Amino acid sequence: MNKLSHLIVKLRYVILIAAIALLIPSAAGYFNTRVNYDILTYLPKEIETMQGQDILLDQFGTGSFVLYVVEGMEEKDVANLKSQIENVDHVADVVWYDSVMDLSVPMEMLPTEVYDAFNSDDSTMMFIIFDEGTSADDTMDAIENIRKISNKQCFMSGMSAIVTDTKNMAMAETPIYVGIAVLLAVIVLSLTMDSYLIPVFFLLSIGMAIVYNMGTNVFKGEISFITQSLSAVLQLGVTLDYSIFLWHSYQEELDKNDNKMDAMANAISATFQSVIGSSITTVAGFVALCFMSFTLGLDLGVVMAKGVVFGVVGCVTILPSMILIFDNLIEKTKHKPLMPEFNRIPKFIARHYGIFFAIFLVLLFPAIYGNNHTSVYYDLTQTLPDKLESVQGANKVDEEFEMNSAYMLLVDKNLDSASMNQMIKELKDTDGILSVLSTDSLIGPAFPRSFIPDDLLSDLESDEWKLVLLTTDYKIASDEINNQIDTVNTIVKSYDPKAMVVGEAPCTKDLINITNHDFQVVNTVSIGLVFLIIAFVLKSVSLPFILVAVIEFAIFVNMGLPFYTHTTIPFISSVVIGTIQLGATVDYAILMTTRYLSERNAGHDKKEATLIALSTSMKSVVVSALSFFAATFGVGLISSIDMIGSLCNLMARGAIISMFTVLLVLPAMYMIFDKLIMRTTFGMNVDTDHRPHLGDRLHRHKAA
Repeated sequence: MNKLSHLIVKLRYVILIAAIALLIPSAAGYFNTRVNYDILTYLPKEIETMQGQDILLDQFGTGSFVLYVVEGMEEKDVANLKSQIENVDHVADVVWYDSVMDLSVPMEMLPTEVYDAFNSDDSTMMFIIFDEGTSADDTMDAIENIRKISNKQCFMSGMSAIVTDTKNMAMAETPIYVGIAVLLAVIVLSLTMDSYLIPVFFLLSIGMAIVYNMGTNVFKGEISFITQSLSAVLQLGVTLDYSIFLWHSYQEELDKNDNKMDAMANAISATFQSVIGSSITTVAGFVALCFMSFTLGLDLGVVMAKGVVFGVVGCVTILPSMILIFDNLIEKTKHKPLMPEFNRIPKFIARHYGIFFAIFLVLLFPAIYGNNHTSVYYDLTQTLPDKLESVQGANKVDEEFEMNSAYMLLVDKNLDSASMNQMIKELKDTDGILSVLSTDSLIGPAFPRSFIPDDLLSDLESDEWKLVLLTTDYKIASDEINNQIDTVNTIVKSYDPKAMVVGEAPCTKDLINITNHDFQVVNTVSIGLVFLIIAFVLKSVSLPFILVAVIEFAIFVNMGLPFYTHTTIPFISSVVIGTIQLGATVDYAILMTTRYLSERNAGHDKKEATLIALSTSMKSVVVSALSFFAATFGVGLISSIDMIGSLCNLMARGAIISMFTVLLVLPAMYMIFDKLIMRTTFGMNVDTDHRPHLGDRLHRHKAA
């Protein structure tokens, strides 16, 4: 590494020019990476609901649909509006009364339940069907075009409308996320650095690494809007302390070496060796997300693991080049660090370790209980503010038609009429079902099959399947609708074993089951990976248990607080926060433990080793935690999308909780389990009575 470090120093101008040049293809890659705003598409492709979605698109040309409510409008005006909507690109069909009968025929001719499905007081409802998927760009464009020809009397509800509003908000807010993260990072760096200009170069080098990371996502084809919104602030948060470490190493080397080139080369070597261990645990946390069946985890995990790697590379190449090239400017802006040195606090913590261990024991059970009982939600409309058109549309459908959702059945077309009618009868009798609409529910003595137009038949029947639309007054993701779906599934499969229940509500039910399983998998994998890394880095059997226990306690506290504050969090938080907090903050514990082992091996007793480790590590832990907090807290404060805001709030709070846990609880662990640590850690001097001379101890402590 020493030769490579000197080469980096020698080629500093070439590296900086190349780094700037690489921003051009990276920016092109960023702008050509599609963003997916529909998280349901990340469900496994092999499950029945997703296979059903493919059948709808392939055989019915139905990629998605929305419910469209028109209030207080004459029938002829509604018909005129319907014809305008039908002319919008990628609208496959619009189903309304005049799709079945001419307007000259009274609506009362329709079967009662069909009439009620389309009408309520002075409101009427259409089903708008698109020929592309829920989150396809063409579908979202169609939604926007329909809104342009609509007026204040019109309301649109459905997943495609929600996705469109999510896209508009995310596109507007993501630059603000980055801006506020940078602003808060500058504040933290201003408190901790000894130069007004060096924070600018930190953020420039990290910014370049972020652009490279986002640009290389083009090879993935697309990323989720959650990844798009979070990756920049997360990458800033978890890699900022690498830059701080390089700067501190460089300043230390300057005290030993007058040659700035040699000092920087040595600093690069020291930084690389240190941040490799730190970055591996962070990468391990993100890699654990890749084991989720719900492939949103794979999307976020790959992008963030890649981002950490870019962050490390940028820290030991781009940043040193900037510092050396602009050294004179940096020197002119030097000042005394505003953050005070921690002298008394470590002594207080070390002296009262028993109290902090007792607090740990007292809080452990409530933290675990709260973590296990925190409420989560899966209904995506809860992630959006009420002012959005899609949310207002959903509220209007519920208000006027007492309908909270709709989903579909795919049934064998060759199923005989008697079985089909009996099945429909059982479905109508199911709790919460408002209506069952199909060709068979339309056909009767007063309404023969010949009355049904061919284009409506093609919407409801293909060569292999019949489509049945169910409307329900149960909310998506509720226990009621999930139980209803189970009942419906049992009924339809008793008549047709190959039948499928498809749509947003069944997909969300699958999402609940899959993410509950993923939560266990991700936690197990992340803890296992971090455990092995700690065991390898510290060469210990006991320390992995102690360090993981300390950070897991911090995670339990963080995830348990919503239970006690009666806050419901989005489902994705419960899956990813634990592994991100573990991977990103276990470094604090490794840093302090490495110093503790070093001091114990040098002959200090456990009290002295604990105090020195705490004194020398406290500032680094505080700065690292504050950096992570700064990058995420502001986003959590301003985000209108609760899924983004909640994730960032939990990450920001988790960084601070981990910081306090490491600084207060971990020293107590050293004191209480010292003998166990000494006997189970390879290469440790178990002769705890061997101590250096008092003067030597003071000299070592001062030098540290």
